[in-house]
Amino acid sequence: MKTFSSWLASPWRRSAAAAVAGALPVLAFPAPSLWWFAYVALVPWIALARTAPTGRRAAFDGWWGGFGFMLAMHHWLLPNLHVFTFVLAALLGALWAPWGWLVRRLLGGAPPRGRVVAALVVLPSAWLAVELVRSWEALGGPWGVLGASQWQVTAALRLASVGGVWLLSFLVVLLNVAVAVLLTVRRARVPAVTALVAAGAVTASVWAGSPVAEADGRARIAVVQPGVVAGPDSADRRFDREVRLTRRLVGQGVDLVVWGESSVGFDLGARPDLARRLAALSRTTGAEILVNVDARRSDRPGIYKSSVLVGPDGPTGDRYDKMRLVPFGEYIPARSLLGWATSVGEAAGEDRRRGTGQVVMDAGTGLRIGPMVCFESAFPDISRNLAEDGADVLLAQSSTSTFQQSWAPAQHASLAALRAAETGRPMVHATLTGVSAVHGPDGGRAGPWLGTDTSTTRVYDVPLAHGTTPYVRFGDWPLYAALLVLAAWVTTETVRSVLLRRRPAPGPPAPHARTAHGSPARPGH
Repeated sequence: MKTFSSWLASPWRRSAAAAVAGALPVLAFPAPSLWWFAYVALVPWIALARTAPTGRRAAFDGWWGGFGFMLAMHHWLLPNLHVFTFVLAALLGALWAPWGWLVRRLLGGAPPRGRVVAALVVLPSAWLAVELVRSWEALGGPWGVLGASQWQVTAALRLASVGGVWLLSFLVVLLNVAVAVLLTVRRARVPAVTALVAAGAVTASVWAGSPVAEADGRARIAVVQPGVVAGPDSADRRFDREVRLTRRLVGQGVDLVVWGESSVGFDLGARPDLARRLAALSRTTGAEILVNVDARRSDRPGIYKSSVLVGPDGPTGDRYDKMRLVPFGEYIPARSLLGWATSVGEAAGEDRRRGTGQVVMDAGTGLRIGPMVCFESAFPDISRNLAEDGADVLLAQSSTSTFQQSWAPAQHASLAALRAAETGRPMVHATLTGVSAVHGPDGGRAGPWLGTDTSTTRVYDVPLAHGTTPYVRFGDWPLYAALLVLAAWVTTETVRSVLLRRRPAPGPPAPHARTAHGSPARPGH
């Protein structure tokens, strides 16, 4: 029977194994949500890369593992982008090629303890560097950041208030490297155990020392989730359903009503009848209504997605135009080069226009709200900026109706917990078709989620808090620290390489001295 090592001798089998290993961490995210699995999910991938016969093969193991991770994380795009989903996964997967090379460089063979200690810091730092690069909007944004798998772990949310989701990613990778060392490098178990103990000590100290978001007020916020409305005239019929659902709020003393993304399919300037109906709803409910308009604007060219606040007298003038657009869904990067994607999937036929700045709105009762649209809730800097600008509540208006039966709605909703914990501000994630969710300033749930099978209105008593978390104060410091670690390691390796090249080669051995009789001299003579 062939051993597993001999089976991996085939490059294609090894590549397939790397892709499967790379896909495993997705099980830690919703919908499976096996959060604990994240602590060991990278171990097979690490074990494979460290045994690569060459550095080049280890880089391919990293690439194929990244391909598997990206494809599994975005598998729900397949019905829409078709073959282009594989192209995107392959392009993004290449970001992990250097990481795979580093795994072999630091842990390959029988590494000395010094290299193992370096691996426990350098490999998590290199992972953060990959997450930083792929967080660029044009590459898909920070969807599926490894630390986001810990959205329901109380201790992890406390850590997020200190270093954001980036600190969680670093610690999760550190744990995986330590476990991989324990299982595969017996002579280095002491550093691995030390790393595990240190990670536990850091978690405990942060738990004890970080400020806790304490509620100092409450707001009653209603989420209107109309459910799936398809077919002809869907925009009009959806609006009518949202109006009916909102009327249920009369007499409930709500402070704000939130509709989901693309809840209004017409520009309110071009449809004053809709603006009047919304104003009437605001008067009867006693609350302003935050809607989301997805339409060609009447006052400027182009299609915008905009959060618009409507009060008793109509639109208040507070408007936020979405700034970070979904690649291929709302615009096509380098359309002249990649425009062919519209022929093989449901990519954007026309690019949406971008907003120019974030907005904090006054909801009329002294409640200051910071709106985001769709996958903008995946970007930690957007919510952090809103908290710095004085938002009491973070709001994300979203729609994942295209992906109703996939893992996408739950993955998206889970991000609200992280953004809330990072900023110490409650967050409302309101969608057209589910999953809608509300999380308090500590990241914990502030009421039940509204699933994808629900068409309803729900009022949440949302706790408010106004402290400043370390993450809001100091920003993305784990990313900067990771880049410094990588720079220090590269510098050290470069200096060591230069010194080795300059060291003079040992000369030939000196000939033995001979006596007058011609025989070699012996010691002591």
